[in-house]
Amino acid sequence: MEGNLASDLADRADAHGWRDRPLFYAGDATISHGEAHAAAARAAGVLRAAGVRRGDRVLLALPDSVPLVAALFGTLRLGAVAVLTGPEQGEKEHAYVLADAEPRVVVCGPELAVRFPSARVLTGEDLADEPASVPPPVPVGPGAPAYVQYTSGTTGKPKGVVHRHGDAEAYFLAMGVGALAMDPSDVVFSLAKACYPYGLGATVLFPMFCGAAAVLWAAQPSVEGAAEQARRHRPTLLFTVPTWYARLVAAPEREAGVRHAFGSLRAAASAGEPLLPTLADRIEQVLGCPVLDGLGSTEVGHTFVSNTVGRRRRGALGVPLDPYEISVRNEAGPGRTARPGEPGVLYVRGPSVMTEYLGKPGQTAEVLTADGWLRTGDLVHVDDDGFVHHHGRVLDQVTVSGRRVSPLEVERILGQHPGLVEVAVVPDATEAGVLHAYAVAMTGADEMALLAEVLDLARTRLPEHKVPATVNFLAELPRTSTGKIRRSALRPTVG
Repeated sequence: MEGNLASDLADRADAHGWRDRPLFYAGDATISHGEAHAAAARAAGVLRAAGVRRGDRVLLALPDSVPLVAALFGTLRLGAVAVLTGPEQGEKEHAYVLADAEPRVVVCGPELAVRFPSARVLTGEDLADEPASVPPPVPVGPGAPAYVQYTSGTTGKPKGVVHRHGDAEAYFLAMGVGALAMDPSDVVFSLAKACYPYGLGATVLFPMFCGAAAVLWAAQPSVEGAAEQARRHRPTLLFTVPTWYARLVAAPEREAGVRHAFGSLRAAASAGEPLLPTLADRIEQVLGCPVLDGLGSTEVGHTFVSNTVGRRRRGALGVPLDPYEISVRNEAGPGRTARPGEPGVLYVRGPSVMTEYLGKPGQTAEVLTADGWLRTGDLVHVDDDGFVHHHGRVLDQVTVSGRRVSPLEVERILGQHPGLVEVAVVPDATEAGVLHAYAVAMTGADEMALLAEVLDLARTRLPEHKVPATVNFLAELPRTSTGKIRRSALRPTVG
């Protein structure tokens, strides 16, 4: 890419003859690549008339829709910086982002306007107005700031991650090309929304880079709604998190309908949380396509380690994707590189690693080294074939009987029971050294019998200090907006 991402993608569509190809399927409407870029140009004119200039920040709180895409690329055309937040977020979350990002303009639905009293507010409909003039794209370098997305806040307040105009091409080449071998014939369906990193890449950026199409679905996901969208638009690639895969395949009585709805898939990508092998087996059984587990982060922009359509291993996160490099470090010593097979903390370096946490130089320095290595906080090991295996998050480790335990290790054993859809293990809120498991059972399961079987499995397969004191069944596990388990929401309920 030469510079401004918005104009570069428009030029790319022209050069490859994609302007008349479908880009988005939104309900009954089909929006072409050319129409989307034209909408972005008009939006740039409206934003400029509202006072937006190069370097200003524009807060976007819109559902997956043409107005969101127009607002995003209209902002980038002006050399301004888009700040993305979920429209479904609560009032406190929006107030936090407003204060942290200090946007010049907010673009949101009319029902949210009251939440942003300190900024000029435009609606998505405003951006569709014909502006007095359409400004030419502002020339910026690929290293100029382009957009900000917020972390999920599992370890404190959310932090605004700053990405550049050139970052998207790097993670498209990694995931879109390297892992999925995307081409113009693909139709992408992401249950992760475009205001979040996984969805932004899958729904918006990847199809624009390769002339493909995507399902643009404004509604919050449901199993029935997702199946209807899939039946209607026949996606070839599915992106979502383990929790949504679990919901899709949890009910045996819906299996035939889900398989028919998603029968056009050639691959399904998973990230956000570890994918238990038993769930992966169930997904492939129901969907009839390979499921590719991977690891990404807001700080990198998208997936940087993944199984691929040509190389995959059950139970592993996959392999590092070009152009990223990883380092596994034993932090007990002064930056010692972990030996093959030895768990350590994962570091990643590559062209899309963030520039900073917005306005937080101290926290940036805690995770980003001077030579560009990002400390992810994940515990992993790399096997002899180069596959990366996950051991959980450093901050999720707990001390039991004087020994460090990764909840993921226990979750993987419990998750081997076919009656469980997903499981999370947390320490007791008050009693040190005691673990509790929270699980979602398959639809129709006898929970009393399942409880006995799961505890028996734990006692058979785990040392005594790792066996949970209780197994508690929930309708669903609490999640952050990006699909991560909110373990802190479970801890206060135990003890």
